[in-house]
Amino acid sequence: MIKAKVARLANLARQSGGTGDMTGKTRKGTRLALSGSTAFSQLRPETRDALEAMCRAKSYRAGQTVIHAQEHSGFIGCVLSGILRMQKTLADGREHIVGLLVEGDTFGRVFDGAAEFTIEAATDAEFCAFPRTKFEALMTRAPDLERAILLNITNELDRAREWLIILSNQKIAGRISGFLLLLCSRFRDIDHILQPSPEGIEVKIPINRADLAHLLGTRPESISRSLHSLRDQGVIDILEPDRILIRDTKALALAADVDEIEAISTLQDLLKNHRPEH
Repeated sequence: MIKAKVARLANLARQSGGTGDMTGKTRKGTRLALSGSTAFSQLRPETRDALEAMCRAKSYRAGQTVIHAQEHSGFIGCVLSGILRMQKTLADGREHIVGLLVEGDTFGRVFDGAAEFTIEAATDAEFCAFPRTKFEALMTRAPDLERAILLNITNELDRAREWLIILSNQKIAGRISGFLLLLCSRFRDIDHILQPSPEGIEVKIPINRADLAHLLGTRPESISRSLHSLRDQGVIDILEPDRILIRDTKALALAADVDEIEAISTLQDLLKNHRPEH
């Protein structure tokens, strides 16, 4: 399981300070993590070995900046654990979260210029950092790595389109409902986010309330009111501020505007058995 692999790497990274050159044991942990990474799971063994040899584990605390906007980063990253946020500062000083990076996601501009967004740790996070020049050189001779990076970019574009659909909802409760449904589909393979239960689906919101408000284009107070409204309707239970029990997927889809939500391919399987009756 990827959780065990990441935990082993995390422990080894902490023992070595989380950065710097890797010991033999840390390289072994990295090999395990890379083999379980969705981004690199289809690579040839020799390509994965080359990545493992150049990888350096990095650890960041929540709130720390990984890459600044307009910075020419010297590495390409692959998230091993935790959540990173992509953030844009607007001309008037407002900050807006434009996306989240989770386990298996890669980041960094390959064969290109400066970063468009600031990347920060939304939670404590660990990732593999590959020296950019070595990574680019490997891509030129390893078509399987080039394909993996292309697929990651495609997935990132799909996710951006999904956010646009969710954010088009005029009601904050609808945006939150769409976000919760998206966690149940797009992030279903992230082992700490979902937990099935006899009462429904328990969801751990992986970012804090302020970040969620930035992501959904509203205020934390509006998030709280909308969650309590959904609770009062019997759609969800609020177990903790960051733990939600989805009791009625059908009603949640209605709140999210099911006609729009069903346009998201990753939600189709989730909703096919919960299609509202018109």
